[in-house]
Amino acid sequence: MFNIEEELKKLPDKPGVYIMHDKNDVIIYVGKAISLKNRVRQYFRKTNKTKRIENMVSLIDHFEYIVVDNEAEALILECNLIKKNRPKFNVLLKDDKTYPYIKINIKDDFPNVYITRKILNDGAKYFGPYANAGAAKEMIDFIKEKFKIRACKSFKYKDRACLNYHIKKCFAPCMGYISKEEYRKQIDEIVSLLDGKTDKILKQIDIEMKEAAKNLQFEKAAYLRDKKIAIQRISEKQKVSNITENDIDVIGIARNEIEVCIEIFFVRKTKMVGREHFFFNNLNDEEDSQILSEFVKQYYIGRAILPNKIMIRENIEEQSLIELELTKQVGRKVEIKTPQKGEKLRLVEMAENNAKITLDNKEQDKYQVLNELKEVLKLEKIPRKIECYDISNISGSYTVAGMCVMQDGIIKKNMSRRFKIKTIIGQDDPACMKEVITRRLKHSIENPNGSFGVLPDVIFVDGGITQIKATLEVIEQYRKEGINLQIPIFGMVKNDKHQTRALMNEKREELKISDKLLNLITLFQDTVHDTAIGYHKKLRDNEITKSELDEIDGIGEVKKRLLLKNFGSVEKIKLADIEELIKIKGINRQLAGKIKSQLDK
Repeated sequence: MFNIEEELKKLPDKPGVYIMHDKNDVIIYVGKAISLKNRVRQYFRKTNKTKRIENMVSLIDHFEYIVVDNEAEALILECNLIKKNRPKFNVLLKDDKTYPYIKINIKDDFPNVYITRKILNDGAKYFGPYANAGAAKEMIDFIKEKFKIRACKSFKYKDRACLNYHIKKCFAPCMGYISKEEYRKQIDEIVSLLDGKTDKILKQIDIEMKEAAKNLQFEKAAYLRDKKIAIQRISEKQKVSNITENDIDVIGIARNEIEVCIEIFFVRKTKMVGREHFFFNNLNDEEDSQILSEFVKQYYIGRAILPNKIMIRENIEEQSLIELELTKQVGRKVEIKTPQKGEKLRLVEMAENNAKITLDNKEQDKYQVLNELKEVLKLEKIPRKIECYDISNISGSYTVAGMCVMQDGIIKKNMSRRFKIKTIIGQDDPACMKEVITRRLKHSIENPNGSFGVLPDVIFVDGGITQIKATLEVIEQYRKEGINLQIPIFGMVKNDKHQTRALMNEKREELKISDKLLNLITLFQDTVHDTAIGYHKKLRDNEITKSELDEIDGIGEVKKRLLLKNFGSVEKIKLADIEELIKIKGINRQLAGKIKSQLDK
């Protein structure tokens, strides 16, 4: 049995990472410390904590820690563990995308120019990032057309030229129709263009154009003229430059009562090449500096391409440590700056203003969707809380239900609930729905301040008229008992391809809704379906892996799987000695003894 007080006494006064687990052995928080002994103890003292951390501490069943040599190593390990495990109480950056760059393999004899999202230390030149992949493709199309470089993925000499040569979109280096030196000249011009250095290109084109006209090479002169005009146009709206020179990322933060928005401006050579924004929930009592610190760590640590400077409004926690790590990461100085005046401060203010506008627009979009829902469903007021339900089973076995909640237009996954069907045997989805709705409503009727919260304004059920009728029967039964519930019920109907088609009312009328509202309902329906099917699979897997190990206090699902994976079966675990058992991660000598004594009974 894990004794928190006893384990706190064993903590070393060394740098490292601590990992908090709940009673189900799920990782709920990861942090780092210069001194594990001092930092971890603080969580269990009666000191001022944010509400988020208080909730986290109340769920801690046990913790573990990893000792490292220094704080920098702890920083990297913390980031890696957060990204891998995504603990619910850490500030999480939901950013699994990679940005497109334009790449030129300048070491090749005849380099290609193409879009990539993977940055390698291979000596190639990378230009970006492009926040919009369409803008990168537009630039590539322009380069291919105006500079006539090869478009083939791999270069090799051929017996005949491809179609691109015949339609005058390639100089056909594969046929030797252009020398390496002439081709390299084209590549150098492309690099200058992407660097924003177009003056030199245009002067050289003027010289060559006059020379071509003088020698009566009118076709070449016309090509150079068109190339010049195109470069002038593209340079006017150019939104990319070399990522290694004077790169600045500008970060702004804004918040309302529900969400925090962080906006990044990508600035390259005084031009803003793009922007991106991120949303965070349930951080009302967190300081901006703490949120920004967690964001900067998760966003930048581990990236192959970094700006020279990151501009933010105020100093953040562990700023010097983060700067050192980022500098080490790319082999050049990376600074985090808090400008006090001038153009850079104006850029930070601009990022903050845009973050606020992004938040406001999101709120407005939510209001418009909810208002449309009110009109479509003919409700008296905007439905602030909507719940939806789905039943899952296989031939009547392991029957469960999922419940998901949409609050103020946002699907709240932390408010989801799962139900194991208790009274219905066999496959009878409407009867199962009646049981679930009855149990759910009873929670709020008996305890409005309980974990289920207040009753919903609307209920959606995954299915058609049979599920609607089953739910309405529950409402009617409560009315007969003197509890007058006024909760409208609607079905979420799918087509033959299992795609959300419409909403249906109790009269079997399908309600016409906009594409935006349909997308939201589809997401809602998919979320509750995933909740139900996920619980169904868990129950089925648990039944399959049920064993004598389940009866041993201190053996959860993770340790059980590790034991079975290493020994193969419970019978082989019985034959193992104490020394073999303690080799399994998370099993100490005391727990190993308990396993032996329990299995030997």
